[in-house]
Amino acid sequence: MTQTLNFTLKFAATPARSFVSYPYRRQGASSALKDSLTEDDIEILTEERAADAVDVCIVGGGPSGLATAIKLKQLDNENGSGELRVVVLEKASDFGSHIVSGAVIEPGAFRELFPESEYYNEDGSGIPLPPDIVTLVAHDSMKMLTEKYSFPLPEPSQLQNAGKNYIASLNNVVKYLSEQAEEVGVELYPGISVSEVIYSDEAKTAVKGVATKDMGISKLGKPKPSFERGMEFHARITVFAEGCHGSLTKELINEYNLREGKLPQSYGLGIKEIWEVSPEKFDKGYVGHTVGYPLNYKDYGGGFQYHFGEGLVAVGFVLALDYANPYLSPYQEFQKMKLHPFYKNVLEGGKCISYAARALNEGGYQAIPKLYFPGGVLVGCTAGFLNVAKIKGTHLAIKTGILAAESIFNEISELEVLSDPSELEDVEPIILKLYEEAFEKSWAREELFSVRNVRPSFNSPMGLFGGLTHAGLSTLITKGAEPWTLDFHHTDAAATQDASKFTPIEYPKADGKITFDLLTSVSRTGTYHDEDEQCHLRIPDQDHRKHAEKAYPKYKGVEQRFCPAGVYEYIEDKNEPLGVKFQINSQNCIHCKTCDIKVPTQDIDWTVPEGGDGPKYYMS
Repeated sequence: MTQTLNFTLKFAATPARSFVSYPYRRQGASSALKDSLTEDDIEILTEERAADAVDVCIVGGGPSGLATAIKLKQLDNENGSGELRVVVLEKASDFGSHIVSGAVIEPGAFRELFPESEYYNEDGSGIPLPPDIVTLVAHDSMKMLTEKYSFPLPEPSQLQNAGKNYIASLNNVVKYLSEQAEEVGVELYPGISVSEVIYSDEAKTAVKGVATKDMGISKLGKPKPSFERGMEFHARITVFAEGCHGSLTKELINEYNLREGKLPQSYGLGIKEIWEVSPEKFDKGYVGHTVGYPLNYKDYGGGFQYHFGEGLVAVGFVLALDYANPYLSPYQEFQKMKLHPFYKNVLEGGKCISYAARALNEGGYQAIPKLYFPGGVLVGCTAGFLNVAKIKGTHLAIKTGILAAESIFNEISELEVLSDPSELEDVEPIILKLYEEAFEKSWAREELFSVRNVRPSFNSPMGLFGGLTHAGLSTLITKGAEPWTLDFHHTDAAATQDASKFTPIEYPKADGKITFDLLTSVSRTGTYHDEDEQCHLRIPDQDHRKHAEKAYPKYKGVEQRFCPAGVYEYIEDKNEPLGVKFQINSQNCIHCKTCDIKVPTQDIDWTVPEGGDGPKYYMS
């Protein structure tokens, strides 16, 4: 079982350094809200935070964070004292509840993490995961869709999965990994949002640890009766495993200039449903990928259907977020895609039981930042580890976690186990260059480098057709040995063009059988946020009118279209200067991060809500 934090005996109080404005520094509260605070409010909000000293603190309980933790404790138990304190802090209420992926997974990295497992086949083959959560791929296909028809395409080697890879709910895989982490002695704390990086000094010379988010602050910024001050975790080294576009990772990349010499990260939005389908339509182990309809030849993306478990089909759609047309809705394009016979013939008569959405990294090798900085490292998707050509990232997340753990253990295994935060005051920060060097020598680097030109090739004037041609060349013939590396220099936000260049798109009304309205889908996510907590989607001064004046005239409500959860709305209002009122329905947020990435004005900052809030995904 995961643990409940008990700070009464374990934690020592630390001076509240410059925290008088803490609830507002990251939350960006308006001056009016600050002025409404009483002296008692300020005293409560700035009281000393308790702190704990751990050897390694891991922020994020996805595949990379848990793999780091598991490998560290494996090494410690086998070759060390067995007393290293390795802590994983996860914002979801349960491990796996915020995890979304297709997912077809490769077994190699899992085999490295669990070299001995009861789940291997008699000949030693297979994947070290329980057979009830994985389905071996039996056969796969690649198709080009037009509005009514589908045509087979040559299947690139990167997408050949039959007989070697597995379909799974990554949600369930992460639950299993959390159980394995606990067995080897990792301390697991779900329902804990980490909202702040703690630095060693005002110059931010090194990362000293992290602080968890205060609980029980009202919409007005006042402490409620349930208020609990956040806690600090000080560590020899802090591992950031936040997933794609992590909120703290954004800060660290800027603070330590980790993107110097690298390209900006590019992203996609993945939207997924899980269906129970009729037995006669279920083809266990089938993996199908599509390109073309409903997208035009300029936009990069495609769909998939994976048949797994007992009668379950994962159907999904991924769209690159560098699309230009602000009238385009990724969610509505997904609904439209499901009406194509390739998908509809399978889904008809079935039942949709789950919905999820998440941003994913598409920048590839060129966009991976520097992986280390004084006192910390980046692992998994927060650093951009995803193979776009394979549409897979879990194996890379696991591998980078293993590499980080091995490097960390080499640095700290001979040091005394920490027992008090003060022990870190005069300790030189660990600079884990060894981790990046290990990555550069690994198969993970070789794999990503070999497909470095696949994604940017679709940004040529020839769009889809040019990209398919170049991707075929680099994956089938040159296999990454081409003497050039393609670049992309714009961000996804900057790619959004003026709405005046486009015509509004009229999407068909949901039929309630194959296609669904947005709020029906959101209801399938189990999303919950306390109605009386500060909005975690921050805009300057929380001034909705100011944002609308900046964004609406040019982009005509792009926010309400790119969001796959109905968080953002422009409502007709004659009393507003623009005739519309901008509204943020933060209670709908499913933590996909698309708003932070895509909004062309770049004035929406996704921050963590209170611990345990957000979606409770099922089979995602």
